Amino acid sequence: MSIDISQFIQTFLEESFEGLDSMESLLLSLTSDDSESINAIFRAAHSIKGGAGTFGFSEVARFTHGVETLLDEARAGRRAVTTEMIALLLESVDCIHAMLEAARDGSPVDAARIATIGAAIEASLRTVDHVMLDSKTVDSKVLDTQLPEAAANSHAAAQGPHGWRIVFIPEQDVMRSGNDPLRLIAALRELGVLQVACNTSALPPFEDLNAEDCYLSWEMTLLGEVNREAILEIFEWVEGQCELIVEPLSASAEVVDEMVDEVPHGDNNSAQACPNQSLQASGSEPPSLSVSASASSSAKPAARNRADNGSIRVNTDKIDALINMVGELVITQSMLSQMGSHLQTGDINYCIEGLLEGLAQLERNTRELQENVMSIRMLPISFAFNRFPRMIHDLSASLGKQLKLKLSGEHTELDKNVLEKITDPLVHLVRNAVDHGIESPDVRLAAGKPAVGTVHLNAYHKGGNIVIEITDDGAGLNRQRILAKAVERRLIPAGQSITDEQIHDLIFAAGFSTAEVVSDVSGRGVGMDVVRKNIKALGGSVEVQSRDGLGSTFIIRLPLTLSIMDGQLIGVSGESYVIPLISIVESLQVREDSVKSVASRGMVYRLRDEYIPVLFLHELLGIRSPDTKQLTESLLVVVEADGQRAALVVDDLLGQQQVVIKALETNFKKVGGLSGATILGDGTVALILDVSGLISLSRQITGPARSIHPEENKAA
Repeated sequence: MSIDISQFIQTFLEESFEGLDSMESLLLSLTSDDSESINAIFRAAHSIKGGAGTFGFSEVARFTHGVETLLDEARAGRRAVTTEMIALLLESVDCIHAMLEAARDGSPVDAARIATIGAAIEASLRTVDHVMLDSKTVDSKVLDTQLPEAAANSHAAAQGPHGWRIVFIPEQDVMRSGNDPLRLIAALRELGVLQVACNTSALPPFEDLNAEDCYLSWEMTLLGEVNREAILEIFEWVEGQCELIVEPLSASAEVVDEMVDEVPHGDNNSAQACPNQSLQASGSEPPSLSVSASASSSAKPAARNRADNGSIRVNTDKIDALINMVGELVITQSMLSQMGSHLQTGDINYCIEGLLEGLAQLERNTRELQENVMSIRMLPISFAFNRFPRMIHDLSASLGKQLKLKLSGEHTELDKNVLEKITDPLVHLVRNAVDHGIESPDVRLAAGKPAVGTVHLNAYHKGGNIVIEITDDGAGLNRQRILAKAVERRLIPAGQSITDEQIHDLIFAAGFSTAEVVSDVSGRGVGMDVVRKNIKALGGSVEVQSRDGLGSTFIIRLPLTLSIMDGQLIGVSGESYVIPLISIVESLQVREDSVKSVASRGMVYRLRDEYIPVLFLHELLGIRSPDTKQLTESLLVVVEADGQRAALVVDDLLGQQQVVIKALETNFKKVGGLSGATILGDGTVALILDVSGLISLSRQITGPARSIHPEENKAA
């Protein structure tokens, strides 16, 4: 019976993507004397190459082998770690990631780009630009005249002999651990010219044959300038499960030439394996890489989504807590069942007391179970933050700016769905901060700033929500340029005086841009309006703070999860509605002397020297109302969204509670002012209000000045 290794491919891909992320992070901070990081990068590449070979991703294994060899030379001190080498390795990481994504999704890859990077790696391997000798860098062009004879001999020996004799005797149960000897032999074939002799003397009689056992052994000859370490690395997968002999060939050049002549023509890497044996692994075929040569080889890789859509890794502590809570629920259910049996006997007093206690315990357990289940979907925001070191590195090179990225609060957790949808807005904001905010080094020095500009990403929890801040120490928002552009596009009339908050709001208008030059980074006015739209779709808000010459801060507030929220239940004309608690500033009783009527603007309420528009919910939502209630008999709920406040007129406050959000757009079209619905404890449906949408609706409705007395409104 053969082992179907395809069942492990998904795990291999997930681990490979994590390894590539680790490689990229280490490469961005790599220095020439950081041997520990070089070794860690090498190990990650080696694991990816070995896994790719095992699961049949031969193109990935072949490409990664060159990367691995380059790293091996660096960790052995035979190659200096230079900026050019790091750049090449970063490009290689992108290529490997693209190849694995293509294998996972069945999509084509940029064959031209992969070939270009692969050729650059091969060219780098053929030319040893530098060798390290006595802690000094010596140019390879003067090696012949300046290197001592012993060092030259050592350098020549490092290239390996003409070939190797390899004896491979695996243990009988080697395949039970998922290892396939034939795949190891296939990996050897990629190192040089390979001849294989298969020993079948250990095969038992047919009736004693076990298909899961290995009875074969191999003696091989590998020709080529191959390091011993490269051979041993292939067999690391079966270390402790085989007898392995690797020794250099002592044959003369004539014998070697004779062996080369015996290799079949047409493929100088083909191996003569056992008769009737195939090097293809048994079981399902692995996904294949389809390539497309039409893509530009110079194109940058698409932004990668680090949080995988199909699975999520969960800490075992969270699983243990969940199991314990299920046990508590079983105990509570048993208690309530016992109360039910006592009800049948007529012991009412005992049952009422026990029932109340059981319900209280059920409420506690349900709340804790909900929190535990939600925590399983929570991921650290580092999954989104981890892409920005590479982005800052690339933008620094393309824009000619000196940049430093500071990250804090990376372990702050939020819902996986929120994390996936907030990544693109963060990318837009960081790119804009670098392109529009951070000045060039000479401008910064002239302004008395350090030449290196800083972008700071910070995340933290506040009031049951998550706050993400993107701060730069650049020039800040140019108020005069924004005003001039707004007047030019007729967003505001010329000469109108507007506040800083209104100035900041203008940059989120569709197509708005103050960039003098359109670049491949920004300047087309596409992005900031999408940023606000996407953040609002998540139930969040974005706020801007800016100081001229000192920098800007974009503050994003988001709910921790999209499925459950804390809400305030209100009553309006006999109907129940829910206002998200995150949007509520305060609730108050109406004071008659604080209400003012404004022609064509309706009513405003004076709250601590600030005039806030008064919104009548029954009008905005089209609810019939007798309109006989004095405004002073109503309540006002002051809400805030997108930096704007409004006072909602409500009949009653019915209490706060957590609600499960149900989408309306699955069965209905988008309704302005509403973001969803929920089912209350009594089985009735309550609509969830969208505060931002209500404020937008109120702007579309204009009318005569109103009075706080309903009979005067009717007369008007």
